[in-house]
Amino acid sequence: MNFINLLSESYSIFRNNGILSIIYRGIHHLKYNNKLMSLYEIYIKQTRITDHDVDLMREEIKTFKYSPRISIITPVHNVDPIWLEKAIDSVLSQVYENWELCLADDASTKKHIKKILDKYQNSDDRIKVKYLNENQGISGASNEALSLAKGEFIGLLDHDDELSVNALFEVVKLLQDHTDADMVYSDEDKIDLKNRRSDPYFKPDWSPDLFLSSMYTSHFGVYRRKIIEEIGGFRKGFEGSQDYDLVLRFTEKTDKIYHIPKILYHWRKVPNSTAVKYEAKGYADVNARKALGEALQRRKIDGKVLSGMFPGYFRIKRVIMNEPEISIIILSKDSIGQLRKCIESIENKTNYKNYNIIVVSNNDQTLDYIRSTIKSPNIRNMKFEKSFNVSLVNNFAAQNTTSEYLVFLNSDTEVISEEWLFGMLEHAQRKDVGAVGCKLIYPDMTIHHAGIILGLTGIDEKFEIAGYSDRSIPDSVQGYFGRPNIIHNVSAIAKECFMVRRDIFNEVGGFDTDLENIFIDIDFCLKIRKKGYLIVYTPYAKLFYHELIKKVSEKTNMEELSFNNNLKYIREKWGKVIDNGDPYFNSNLTLDKGEFLVRV
Repeated sequence: MNFINLLSESYSIFRNNGILSIIYRGIHHLKYNNKLMSLYEIYIKQTRITDHDVDLMREEIKTFKYSPRISIITPVHNVDPIWLEKAIDSVLSQVYENWELCLADDASTKKHIKKILDKYQNSDDRIKVKYLNENQGISGASNEALSLAKGEFIGLLDHDDELSVNALFEVVKLLQDHTDADMVYSDEDKIDLKNRRSDPYFKPDWSPDLFLSSMYTSHFGVYRRKIIEEIGGFRKGFEGSQDYDLVLRFTEKTDKIYHIPKILYHWRKVPNSTAVKYEAKGYADVNARKALGEALQRRKIDGKVLSGMFPGYFRIKRVIMNEPEISIIILSKDSIGQLRKCIESIENKTNYKNYNIIVVSNNDQTLDYIRSTIKSPNIRNMKFEKSFNVSLVNNFAAQNTTSEYLVFLNSDTEVISEEWLFGMLEHAQRKDVGAVGCKLIYPDMTIHHAGIILGLTGIDEKFEIAGYSDRSIPDSVQGYFGRPNIIHNVSAIAKECFMVRRDIFNEVGGFDTDLENIFIDIDFCLKIRKKGYLIVYTPYAKLFYHELIKKVSEKTNMEELSFNNNLKYIREKWGKVIDNGDPYFNSNLTLDKGEFLVRV
């Protein structure tokens, strides 16, 4: 066994040792990045745009019934000539030609800037330049560039970045089918000083909670000019996060937001750039929090903006309204020791007080334990006389409680974070949210659950129904663009622990009793999403999952038959939805595991 594998195997032993934990995280990050980049290099070769591809795009453009002008706005200030020329050349190279490039020079002191801008302006009448007499900062310069724009849509390009040759073509192609689109964003990567591409960000479709956690839409963003002008363009005082502030205000005016799962933008990694290190511009973080704070005020959200677990990410912590009662429903068949640990962790670590615990069992020994050992008035037990169909039992328990909020909890879990109920309730109380899931980790400090991805190889590797995001990665690492450590939307959450409002539970008819255990969470969440509600994952509700697993070899014929029946049922009921792809998982990422690696 080599050193890296030995370190990985030994992580549970030294996870609390600061230095060794840091070493482990560093090694995991290095291994993951090497694997990601190896696959991304293959992806780049596979997706390289050839002359033949360009010819096909030009032929397709001739069939477009809608060909709006797109105004690219670019503030310019003292950028190196090579990068400025590459940025402008990337616009000139666009296959779709109905564009204009609006540049505002923010009183640059380097003489080459005017020479370059004049050269390009004289070479193509689609290029417009405005020279500012005084430095106005990036927000002011962006507004000056915006004042030159006449297009129906606005695209944002930094003065040292590059658009892919098909960027505008892909945007207008999408507009053929979605003429109502007000905002379109794409995937992106980074490009270094030697034109080497790296750090691909394959993004989900529109995820409002992810957007409040990070400015993930970023590049390449295209916006309807009418709305940009309606909200007043860019605002001074938000430098470094001026785009975040703009799009926060923009998305309060429309929900016609579309995503193109292709890398159309290359973000230049230059020294002292946030493309290299987020902390390079500390004021950007301050202004991002300011933009989020003002967004909360506009949206009448009672809460505050906190820094996230890693740089560049944020947490909107909402105020709990009226401190409602929560019923925690725990199903238990036989493991009294694990049940005891679960209940004790709830009582000892939960800082939200208005809750009760309901233990449901068909095992007299378990019920006797509750009656004789646990004297808390907050805990009661129910006997379920029928066979232990998890859906039936959960529905039975929910019908026999009156609490406004329900938590369904496995007995083989153990509370870690004191705010676990608060962390779920702050979102479950929202009218647009249907259910909230938590972060579950194994005792060895690796992740069991950080959301469920549709189509991912999961329960059984032969069937691509759904699987767990980020499963088995160390809990302490950032993950793919922070995903396991930030609040975001998902298609489904695990049945081991989640919260739902009673009215939502009743609206969707509870759990489907035709499913006995497996896939009940996926079915329940898809019913919620069909009603138009969001599913939220939060890492601020965190529990251990001890996972009492029966070996596959120990499966009985009846259990195998039950699995196959459930599989057939879920495919018949939700197969089209699953096969259509998970909107919160990018189609360029592999479905083999929840590792966020590039599909090649």
